[in-house]
Amino acid sequence: MSTSSQDQWAQWMLRRRHGGDVDEYEAVMDFLYPVRDRVLGNAHVNEGDVLLDVGTGDGLIAFGALLELGESGRIILSDVSQDLLNQCRSIAEEMRVIDQCQFLQASADDLTAIQNESVDIVTTRSVLIFVEAKQKAFQEFYRVLRPGGRLSIFEPINRFGYPAPSHMFGVYEGYDLTLVMEAAQKVKNLYGEIQPPSDPMLDFDERDLLTSAEKAGFGEIHLELKVEISPLRPQGWDAFINRAGNPKVPTLEEAMKAALVTSKERDEFEAHLRPLVEAGRGIRRSAAAYLWTTKF
Repeated sequence: MSTSSQDQWAQWMLRRRHGGDVDEYEAVMDFLYPVRDRVLGNAHVNEGDVLLDVGTGDGLIAFGALLELGESGRIILSDVSQDLLNQCRSIAEEMRVIDQCQFLQASADDLTAIQNESVDIVTTRSVLIFVEAKQKAFQEFYRVLRPGGRLSIFEPINRFGYPAPSHMFGVYEGYDLTLVMEAAQKVKNLYGEIQPPSDPMLDFDERDLLTSAEKAGFGEIHLELKVEISPLRPQGWDAFINRAGNPKVPTLEEAMKAALVTSKERDEFEAHLRPLVEAGRGIRRSAAAYLWTTKF
């Protein structure tokens, strides 16, 4: 199946998050592998456990757990995207671990197909940012866990960088576009209309995660907030404009075409932004939370 015929989640995961660029894909994975390892480390995986990976995507966490789970362990890969589950099934067949896998199309806030107290571990990575009913999701995590079961999650705290300073373009990857402010504002407005502050991507922070976990019934809860403000690395222009920040927003190239009506506007915008991107003359502001807890 070509990526163009897949749903928005699969298209983003398999191509749009890295713009189809090999170097950008490697940069994404260099960031994600340590995240996976930390999530699994916080989960205290044991041989023979049943691990439910909610919003599994390409199965990074679930498949990464198999070595620790051993041949007697089992993974349940759940996602809203059937296309991504199909991708995971293909990976499982290639890895010859299909007998240890169960695939479930479900959202994080409705895991009805999974019985009460039937799994040992629940993991998520960058999932609740797409879930409006976050409290319901935590309640579902609690319900399906056995007593002594562990929840381990990683979530970007996008509210940290929002709103960006008016002269900066990009909330998380910021470039100074003072000299082309009018055009930059048009592009920023387009993104803001698609994902306003009330969007699930932006409507919570680390304190809300703690509150939701506690309300769901979890007792001892641990949370670590990681905040970074750092220079951006140089990036290729084509990869940069063909990347989408998440599955619900356009790439920069698509946004420019939609928001900047004239070719003159687009050319001036690119002429200013492109050298900054290629030279890495910008600032990245990011925050993320690791939360882990046990059901007593």
